[in-house]
Amino acid sequence: MYFQNKLVWITGASSGIGEYLAYALNEEGARLVLSSRKTEELERVRSRCKNPDTVCVIPLDVSDQDAIPKAVEEVISSFGAIDILINNAGISQRELALGTQLSVDRQIMDVNYFGTIALTKAVAPHMQTRRTGQIVVISSVMGKFGAPYRSAYAASKHALHGFFDSLRAELYPDGIRVSLICPGYVHTNVTINALRGDGSPNSVMAESTKGGFPPDVFAKKALRVIKKHKREAIIAKKEGLAVLINRFAPAIFARIARNLKLK
Repeated sequence: MYFQNKLVWITGASSGIGEYLAYALNEEGARLVLSSRKTEELERVRSRCKNPDTVCVIPLDVSDQDAIPKAVEEVISSFGAIDILINNAGISQRELALGTQLSVDRQIMDVNYFGTIALTKAVAPHMQTRRTGQIVVISSVMGKFGAPYRSAYAASKHALHGFFDSLRAELYPDGIRVSLICPGYVHTNVTINALRGDGSPNSVMAESTKGGFPPDVFAKKALRVIKKHKREAIIAKKEGLAVLINRFAPAIFARIARNLKLK
């Protein structure tokens, strides 16, 4: 039981991937800290866990970087240590690059990239002191290639790979492992909550998302990746092939990308 009694902190835990990671980890015996901006939804997730008494809710907006140190100290003082940090908080995009206001580009980067690395930088020194720990980042297949209507989202996920590939090498001597997980389509509200060019919500569930992995199935696959300390893993259906095509035949992928209809 790899997760038994481990303290796992999940951001973006009020819905979607984060919510179902919470259920799966709680069943595996982990103690949980759940964070997101939505306190009521976090409490709903906590109440639905198999062992809710082992789950703590700490609201946090990762884009509010001034609030992060206080949240970390609260977790440390309450539990003594953080065994696994799962950086899952994020927001997607549905707009052409030139139709996206710069403020929206910044908002997506603030949540997906800066919020993630700010929390990691606050947590990692505590793991270094103990010389053990694991940092997990929920990236995306869009962290491996770019596509229409996803410019800011893809940029934020590409940035995560550059940062955490570097951090992985730096923290390895300290006994800390870093895993990047790249989902393809997962049946969540990610496309509903995605931002349009003016910052308004997309409010539409994409057909591709409907056909993705159920979130509970994805969560179980993700836990296997975490247990094995995999450096990077792609969890996707046929859309995962795009990663391989882009890697080994980039010119072909460029032609494919021009014709993708991803609204």
